[in-house]
Amino acid sequence: MAMAPAERIQKLIARAGLASRRQAETWLDQGRVRVNGQQVSLGDKADPASDVITVNGKALPKAEPQQYLLLNKPLGYVTTLKDPQGRPTICRFMKGVSGRLFPVGRLDINTEGLLLLTNDGALTQRLLHPRHKIAKTYRVKISGRLTDRARQQLEHGVELDDGMTASARVDNIHYSARNTWFDLEIKEGRNRQVRRMCRAVGFDVSTLKRIKMANLDLGKLPSGHSRSLTREEIKGLRALLF
Repeated sequence: MAMAPAERIQKLIARAGLASRRQAETWLDQGRVRVNGQQVSLGDKADPASDVITVNGKALPKAEPQQYLLLNKPLGYVTTLKDPQGRPTICRFMKGVSGRLFPVGRLDINTEGLLLLTNDGALTQRLLHPRHKIAKTYRVKISGRLTDRARQQLEHGVELDDGMTASARVDNIHYSARNTWFDLEIKEGRNRQVRRMCRAVGFDVSTLKRIKMANLDLGKLPSGHSRSLTREEIKGLRALLF
């Protein structure tokens, strides 16, 4: 096999859109992948420009061009491409998009807002890895008035069933007779974390919308609409992660 710029074969398979990296690793373990006619194993590398890579006897497709899509996910849709329970999925908003894009993280069915979709596996892994502490900002509406004590608890960390949360930031607080709106920035990605944090300090979340992630801003993008990231946004993401 060729030397540099060789890459791990499971990465090449995933980039070609044939399978996830984990599935590709399974195929390698099963002996279903060959390079230049020779069976290869997990950890082996190849150069797609000069090596012939086959999976199950078929040539590996050329890698799909990398795409980055920002979606304003509406309420009532699950962040998956196929749902076994038959619930509406975000696929509805990806009509006309060429290639296979995958969501970076999840927003639950009752949460709306900024969702990044891409076929850039390396970027996805880094965005989701806890060590990078990627900031995510949510616009929160709760029933009742957010007290100074509750705000301090949210910012300093609250105890959840899976441990103490990291420090956060509360900003842009607005009150009405019955509700409070505020922005909450966190740098973790636990399941339903914002709702659980608010519940831990005595408040139920009635509306939740993600408005920022890393250097990306939802802005005025209408609900159910999407747009491609600009070159500057992609460059900014990579500057944060690589």
